[in-house]
Amino acid sequence: MPSTTVYNKAGEAVEQLELSEQVFGVTPNMAVLHQVVTAQLVNRRQGNASTKTRAEVSGGNSKPYRQKGTGRARQGSTRSPQFRHGGVVFGPKPHPYHHDVPKKMRRLAIRSALSDKVANENLIIVNDLSLDAPRTKDMLAILEKLPTNAGKRVLMMLPERNENLVLSTRNIPTAKVQHVSSINVVELLKHDYVIMPVETVRWIEMVFGEGLSAEEATSKLAETSASENAGSEA
Repeated sequence: MPSTTVYNKAGEAVEQLELSEQVFGVTPNMAVLHQVVTAQLVNRRQGNASTKTRAEVSGGNSKPYRQKGTGRARQGSTRSPQFRHGGVVFGPKPHPYHHDVPKKMRRLAIRSALSDKVANENLIIVNDLSLDAPRTKDMLAILEKLPTNAGKRVLMMLPERNENLVLSTRNIPTAKVQHVSSINVVELLKHDYVIMPVETVRWIEMVFGEGLSAEEATSKLAETSASENAGSEA
């Protein structure tokens, strides 16, 4: 069973966390990763590129000159493709580029990407990733103390929206904050390091390991957090 170190905001190792073998310990399937990434990038295309054919451009309704006697090639319209301001031959027209990917394939790709991060020690788990106030300087200080290389792209995945964290990160060009429900292969592969609190790890294990829906995992995580808080208060 794979395990990783849990850090605090000061960059100190506080404990070892065991990870699900089914989610974080699989052999990356490169073929599936390629298919899912390609489909995701294609689905981002708007597909609204358009050109006008000779029938759609304005003008060109009359014959430019008589058929014979000029010594020139015969022409029927100044909107033919060979003329300036003429129509376009075989130009792009709006059409959908959407490509469906099976749910099992998408989930296998995410498990492959996460397992690759763990194998290369690019997955960083923290026990707390909250800020008391939105301040970029504080966020930079946390990133500098965690085991990440300067200048590398960092993706922070949260179990719930943290406005202070979002505002503190938006002026850092190499960092991005994302809700765990929006997890996708392109973002995982595009960023060099993935930082997430323990709650995010448990959410991912419930969804991609136990097969729960995002809503069920969120609800179960909230119940667990509430019971832990009640126990600590008692």
